[in-house]
Amino acid sequence: MNILVVKANNRPASEAVSTKMYETFMQNLEGVNVTTYDVFAEDMPYFGQDLFNAFGKAESGEEMTDVEQRILAAKQKAMDALKAADVVVFTFPLWNLTIPAKLQTFIDYVYQAGFTFKYDENGQLVQLMTDKKAVILSARGGVYSTPEAAPMEMAANYIKNVCGGVFGMEIIQEVIIEGHAAMPDQAETIIAEGLAKVEAVAKSLSAVTV
Repeated sequence: MNILVVKANNRPASEAVSTKMYETFMQNLEGVNVTTYDVFAEDMPYFGQDLFNAFGKAESGEEMTDVEQRILAAKQKAMDALKAADVVVFTFPLWNLTIPAKLQTFIDYVYQAGFTFKYDENGQLVQLMTDKKAVILSARGGVYSTPEAAPMEMAANYIKNVCGGVFGMEIIQEVIIEGHAAMPDQAETIIAEGLAKVEAVAKSLSAVTV
């Protein structure tokens, strides 16, 4: 089984709970091929006109600028990594109610008609990643699981809507650690219980046959 771990926090584990989640997952995973795609370590120019200019130049054979060459290569690398994976594990924090911009760039690279989804002759969405599974490991300092706050949470919900709803991946596990900043007196317990769940996810994947 090939597991792709998309790591989306460059803060150290001593300061970032989602980095602790990543490290705990990796330490408890055995017997599978695992690759980490660290969005903060990769050269990932932001999605925009440079990419569309590069597409045009690639077709016409024109010479590309440095950023155009880089963004085409980065997009292809992200797509290749996703294509090769049986299970995709996203580890990320909630920052300002959403995902880190670097993780958004990864999603932008792979969110492509004909690759992760398409439209049929009736204009209906067809999911093209139904053979893949996804795991969500995310941390947020506040509490967003209450009915009042849930609509504001646009990180885990976004990844689930994209990977599950559009791409068609089966979301097989989700671990959310939340409230450790809002309730500092309970933080140690909250984090420890969450990391135990991450460890269990890693061990279950170690034994899973896809």
